Amino acid sequence: MSAVDLVGWDAARLASWSDPHLARVEAALSRWVGVDAPVLLGDAMRYAVLDGGKRLRPLLVLAASEAVGGNAAAALRAACATELIHAYSLVHDDLPSMDNDVLRRGKPTVHVKYGEADALLAGDALQALAFELLTPDDGEIPASIQATLCRLLARAAGSQGMAGGQAIDLASVGLALDEAQLREMHRLKTGALLQGSVEMGAACAGAVAPAALVALRDYGAAIGLAFQVVDDILDVTADSQTLGKTAGKDAAADKPTYVSLWGLDGARAQARQLLAESLAALDRSGLADTAALRALAHMVVDRDR
Repeated sequence: MSAVDLVGWDAARLASWSDPHLARVEAALSRWVGVDAPVLLGDAMRYAVLDGGKRLRPLLVLAASEAVGGNAAAALRAACATELIHAYSLVHDDLPSMDNDVLRRGKPTVHVKYGEADALLAGDALQALAFELLTPDDGEIPASIQATLCRLLARAAGSQGMAGGQAIDLASVGLALDEAQLREMHRLKTGALLQGSVEMGAACAGAVAPAALVALRDYGAAIGLAFQVVDDILDVTADSQTLGKTAGKDAAADKPTYVSLWGLDGARAQARQLLAESLAALDRSGLADTAALRALAHMVVDRDR
């Protein structure tokens, strides 16, 4: 795909692809989240998930699934499951015992709105619901795909992924990490779930050519790290209203970031390099249609929030 085509995908064509997918995801989340929970818990769960967020992880699942011809029902459930894990992580990260933040997605954080105890329970319930969604008993999704999706999501969210990265992050406040240490922290904290979203989309096909699967993993790893680099840039260049969360909090908390390591220009150069790596991985995949994945990579790097 040429640069001109990519520009087109970044704008109108990306919207024409993503809008109906996002509508399906939003409808499914509204249908599934918190509906059978006790009222206050259900309200907190829905507040944490609905009407906000970029929904990047669901879009990555759906784009990867389409690229490999995956099971559409499995892809929708996997897309929603990744968003639930992401939402639960934000609820817990914002708690006073973690990042102690009061603004998320342009509105008060869940613990500010509902209290710490209900925020903690809402996060727990969202995590459990994510795995429930991946294991329907209606026969529409083969058991082997269900099991693979659960394994991929658990690995991305657990001690070898998001939770492990958050633990390193908390232990690194005030420390001067080198490039390798910072990369490893963010590979786990942020990158693992983004990469896992791509892998889950591929798993919806049941079987994928090994070379294509490796390429998709490389793509997911590159954009996962790029996302965090851009987040670090925006933390010092954007305001809280634009971001929908508290700007400048990393510097205020003396956290190591890509900007503190490389400076703004260096971080921006790194983001472009990771974009190039992600596109090169798609070139190696041998898949016929990776246009949506390419456009999502550009969206990750070129976003302003």
